[in-house]
Amino acid sequence: MTNSSLNQGQMLNNSSQNAVNIKQLTSILFHRRYLILGISFAVMSVASLLAIFAKPSYQSSMQILVSSNLYAGVDSSKVQGVADSEVKNPNVQAVDYTAQLKVMLSSQLIQKAVDLLRSSYPNITLEDIKGKKEQGETSPLNVNRLETGTGINKLASQIFEVTFKDKDAVKTQKVLQALQTVYHNYNVEQQNERLNKGLAFVNARLPEVKKQVSQSEKKLEAFRKKHNLVDPEVQSKILLQSVADIQKQLDITRAQLQDLRARQANLEQKMASSSENAIVSSRLSQSTRYQTLLNEIQKTELALAQQRLRYTEDSPAIANLKQQHQSQMALLQQETGKSLGEKVTKIANPQDDMLGVDSKLAEEIIQVQTTSLGLLANEKSLVESQKQLRVELSKYTSLIAEYNRLLPEVKTNRKTLEQLLQTQQSLGLKIAQSGFDWQLLEAPDQATYIDSGRLLLLTGGLIAGPILGIMTALILQLNHNVIYSAQQLQKLTNLRLLGTVPNLGKIGVKKRFSQMFWQKQRKLALVETSPWLPYHENLDMVYQNIQLLNYSLPFKSLMLTSTLAGEGKTALALGLAASAAHMHRRVLVIDANFQHPSLHKNLELSNDWGLSLLLVDEINTPVVEYIQPIHPNIDILTAGPTPEDPVKLLSSARMKDIIALFEQSYDLVIVDAPAILDKVDGRIIASLCHGIVLVGRMGKITESEVIQARDILSKLNLIGAIANHVKDAPKV
Repeated sequence: MTNSSLNQGQMLNNSSQNAVNIKQLTSILFHRRYLILGISFAVMSVASLLAIFAKPSYQSSMQILVSSNLYAGVDSSKVQGVADSEVKNPNVQAVDYTAQLKVMLSSQLIQKAVDLLRSSYPNITLEDIKGKKEQGETSPLNVNRLETGTGINKLASQIFEVTFKDKDAVKTQKVLQALQTVYHNYNVEQQNERLNKGLAFVNARLPEVKKQVSQSEKKLEAFRKKHNLVDPEVQSKILLQSVADIQKQLDITRAQLQDLRARQANLEQKMASSSENAIVSSRLSQSTRYQTLLNEIQKTELALAQQRLRYTEDSPAIANLKQQHQSQMALLQQETGKSLGEKVTKIANPQDDMLGVDSKLAEEIIQVQTTSLGLLANEKSLVESQKQLRVELSKYTSLIAEYNRLLPEVKTNRKTLEQLLQTQQSLGLKIAQSGFDWQLLEAPDQATYIDSGRLLLLTGGLIAGPILGIMTALILQLNHNVIYSAQQLQKLTNLRLLGTVPNLGKIGVKKRFSQMFWQKQRKLALVETSPWLPYHENLDMVYQNIQLLNYSLPFKSLMLTSTLAGEGKTALALGLAASAAHMHRRVLVIDANFQHPSLHKNLELSNDWGLSLLLVDEINTPVVEYIQPIHPNIDILTAGPTPEDPVKLLSSARMKDIIALFEQSYDLVIVDAPAILDKVDGRIIASLCHGIVLVGRMGKITESEVIQARDILSKLNLIGAIANHVKDAPKV
């Protein structure tokens, strides 16, 4: 079969595999004619029985206007928390019509109507009017809300139509009259009750709202006490101003530091120009008392800067620090003079004027350094204070958010309380007005005849029966696309049909080969072999058809596969081997189904060694050691133990070499391969064999599976198909 013919077959089946071809519709209906007729007859019978026992029914109706004048003139916008069905503006429909409909159909009201009808109908019950829901019956009593307008302007009105159906024309009108009386009494009873309920609702709501006001105020007060704040927003502004003031002080302090540093540099430059500067500086640095006094002055300056952040200049703490600072400065000057005086004594007297100048410069430098230290301490204190203020200020974001949540809650609850108090006064003035009003627009009319539906039942049965039967037939055809005939298989796949084979029973080889060789070769002794080798005359025809294919070279290796497992390809492989042996061909049957081998089971052979071990044999054991003969012309190579990676073995170069070796040693090599749709193993083996035969079991394979398998094998050497398990297969 060429690729072009396969492509043509594929084109014939590219339409939906499950779709019913229009041309096949007539044949499908003809095939399913008994099913269609049976369903049509059943539907018509049911419709006829229903029409025979159908009784005429009557219907009476009345109309009721449902409206509400409750709280007319009351501004409901002032009421918060009141139910919509209690307080509404009169310009807005205040009636819950769904609830009103349920009230009209309530068992409580209908039971009152039943009690009124007992005098005329002693056996009447609630179910006779309302119907039995558990039995799925349509309720005789129906209440529907009428609509006004047409099209997009259609709106539901305030009018309800009440209808009642029954076989008794008089009873339909009396039931509605009793319901009219019940509805009227109910309307009167509910007027004051609903009004009082509305006022009671407001009275019940007041304590709740007062409680909410109290709770919200307590939450706000607890917040203020917890954080020691009255208004976080105001306090945050104060902190922001403090941060800004500290920033200004920092700017001033840093400017002063910059000036002092410039002055110190100038003085140090002057000191450097003096010839005695090095001697004086060395002398001062060597004075232990001078360095100690200088450190004490720095500590005093730092303490004074910190205290000024906490106290005013008049504070005793700051005054003590100032006095201590002055005393330390005096001692420092004395120590400086003492240290410099001793040095001057050692130096010649002509240098007196120069030493006086150096002493003054040294004193100025010391004073500048001391002042700089104080400013540095002040700057550090200001930076620390600013950092603390910013940390404290960062907490105010969440505090302000919480405050802004608590404050509106208090205001809202207070406003709700005021509105409820105003509503309470307004409702007191409207207590005399009515609530929901049910007004009778049309009294219950006389019962009108309703068609019993006999004609509708018969017509519906006449139409629905065939339609239902045809639909059932088509659905069965769509959902059950199994192939049952060899002709259907050939037409669907457009493949060469190599033959049809019935169900092969377990016919022993003794009988098969005794017939074969006793008739053909009486001199050949019969070898006892497996009793499970199948045989059928049609297998000989299949083998002949394979041999008669117009190919340049005969098939040396032939792979048998199927769409899925269990279609009988193993039995057919053995049967073809028997037919080939009948033609004096030496045949080798290989079981290449590593996952589910069955050849050794059918022949009752050992599977301890086989193809899997042959492929991994590293000691070059002779191939003949793996072969198991069952007949002088038939050898078997079982699958062997299941390997870890079957795909790797089958796709190896050794597998290809083994197939080539067997093709040289035997006239025909038949490979029993796995199902082509189950695993990739079958596709790998197909590429190694000269010919591929697709086995299809009738009554099991489906159209979609066959087409899928054909598409996979069409790119390889697919020579045809065998229809297996064909009923009434012709014998040759």
